[in-house]
Amino acid sequence: MLFFRSEELIDDWCRTRDLPRRPSVRMDQLWQLAVTWYGTRLTAESRRPGPQEMRGIFEGLGLLGDFWDPQSDAFAPGKP
Repeated sequence: MLFFRSEELIDDWCRTRDLPRRPSVRMDQLWQLAVTWYGTRLTAESRRPGPQEMRGIFEGLGLLGDFWDPQSDAFAPGKP
């Protein structure tokens, strides 16, 4: 995980390394994702969310697109 201060710095970093820009997450989204994902981990009924639940969590945080779809292979090896 890399942390950047701005979208422009992400673009610069990708450009200087000739890498495609991938989806990014703001710190507030990352925090809410962690709280949502791990908030019940110490309870007996804790379990990993299923694909539909994952999509709901990501969508609720504004994380949209194939990258955030747990059943997508949009970023599989060999794909642009």
